[in-house]
Amino acid sequence: MTNSTQTKKRLFVRSWGCQMNVYDSARMADVLAPLGYVPVDAPEGADMIILNTCHIREKATV
Repeated sequence: MTNSTQTKKRLFVRSWGCQMNVYDSARMADVLAPLGYVPVDAPEGADMIILNTCHIREKATV
């Protein structure tokens, strides 16, 4: 089944923490794209929600 014949699924990713988390979130979206996931701006109605947080630093910044 090719990407063009797959049903599109909605993906919402929220990042907290360091700049590396933002990069990692973008990579997750890239990895899921061939599986038919397209990014959306809100979690309502999303088929998958990823909450990417930082646990390395005591006080992570947004």
